Amino acid sequence: MSPRSASVNEELRRRSRERLLQATVELVAERGFEATTLADIADRAGAARGLISYYFPGKRQLLQSAVHRLMHLTLEAGLEREPATDDGRELMARALDAILGLTADWPLLMRTHMAGILQAEGFVQCPEQQRLAQLLRETVVAYGSPDPDSDYPLMRALMMGAVFAVLMPGAPMPLSRLRAELFTRYGLDWELGVPPGGEPPGGTGQEMILGDRGSAEVPQRLNGLK
Repeated sequence: MSPRSASVNEELRRRSRERLLQATVELVAERGFEATTLADIADRAGAARGLISYYFPGKRQLLQSAVHRLMHLTLEAGLEREPATDDGRELMARALDAILGLTADWPLLMRTHMAGILQAEGFVQCPEQQRLAQLLRETVVAYGSPDPDSDYPLMRALMMGAVFAVLMPGAPMPLSRLRAELFTRYGLDWELGVPPGGEPPGGTGQEMILGDRGSAEVPQRLNGLK
């Protein structure tokens, strides 16, 4: 039997890494961060335990890469969904709704992710985070920003603030209210993106409704990468 080519080996390594990332998302969402061990992740991914150490320096870094992958896949799916568009305002609305939707679909996972970012290691500069940053920056450019280098970090900060506000223990804000604030900030019509339904909140206490874009969509997309 002839040895595998370099391209085949590279593809196998890519798939193994993505299985580890997917398993991390699934297990942390089910059990929480502390109750999920690296052995559990390796077992769920069907990989050797030592493979995790080959790709990631620790569990916290693995989780950040896994969540960033989930985020960029979700964002990519939202930006590219039918009907396809190159309208910058619609793309901005889809991007905002994609991140807000993740917060609603994966609250434990996103809360754990935010907690990790606030610790000493901050952002993990991994391929998944870089892809997420690229998609968000492209969205800002499509929106028509005259200064993407300044406007992209601001957009990222506003989105992170909204996620934090939704997940704050004991004092969460409704997603619909935060969506309305973000859409006003960017001059977006309520009907753009994936509207939660009904009229914009005006003291109504309306909760965000995800409709067809429920939590099953992202896991299904992730499963296609096994």
